[in-house]
Amino acid sequence: MSKHKTYFNWSSGKDCALALHYLLQDKNYSVEYLLTTIHASHKRISMHGIRYELLQKQAKAIGIPSGTIELPEQPTNVEYEARMSQAVGQLKAKGFEYAAFGDILLEDIKKYREQQLQILDIKTVFPLWRRDTKQLINEFIDLGFKAIVVCVNAALLDRSFVGRIIDKAWINDLPAGIDPCGENGEFHTFCFDAPYFNNSVSFSIGETVFKAYNDESKSGFWFCDLIPKEDE
Repeated sequence: MSKHKTYFNWSSGKDCALALHYLLQDKNYSVEYLLTTIHASHKRISMHGIRYELLQKQAKAIGIPSGTIELPEQPTNVEYEARMSQAVGQLKAKGFEYAAFGDILLEDIKKYREQQLQILDIKTVFPLWRRDTKQLINEFIDLGFKAIVVCVNAALLDRSFVGRIIDKAWINDLPAGIDPCGENGEFHTFCFDAPYFNNSVSFSIGETVFKAYNDESKSGFWFCDLIPKEDE
C-alpha cells in the first residue's frame, strides 16, 4: 500500500516537532512538505515570533521541503482562510492528500481545521491527539528533543519562564494549573534539535520584550528574540 502524501502545518515548536517524529515512523504517511504562516511585514512566525531565517535553518536541518503563507499583521478570518485555501489548493494539485497538526487537546481548533480542509478535500491527521500532556513533555525530553521557550502569556507566567530550555527543572517550576505542553496558550517554543535533525539549529538569545494585546491593555506576552548564528 502506498503512503498518503502529507504536508505538516509547522509552527516550529515542540508539539509539531514531536508529532512529526511519530509521522516519520508511520507507514501510512509520507511527510513531504512543511507549511508555516508568517507575518509578511516582520518576516516572523505568527504567534511564536521566530525569525524567518531560523525557520529556514530548522527546515534545512529536518531535510523536508518547506514554504510559508504570508499574512498581514492582524488578518481577518476571511483573509486567513483565503490565503490558506490558496496555498492548500496548490498542494492538493501536487497530489497532497493529508494535512498534519501537532494539536493535543483543543476540540474547537481541531474541528475548525477539519471543517476548513474538508472543503478542499484534504484529510487530517493529529498524531498527538488526546495524549496525556505530562507524559508527552517528558517523552519529548527523554527522546532527546531540545526546545527553548520563546513566548509566555504574561497573565499566567512571569518573565523568568521565557528564554529557558525545556527540561525537567523547567517543568517542575511551572505553577499549578499550567498545562506542561502549554496547550491552553500559556507558552510557545522553538525546537532547535531533534532525533531526526541533521544538525542542531544555532542561535543566540536576544532581547526580551513585553507586547500588550493592544494599546489599552496591560495584558500580553513576553517574547524572547532568538538570533540566528552560523552552524558550528
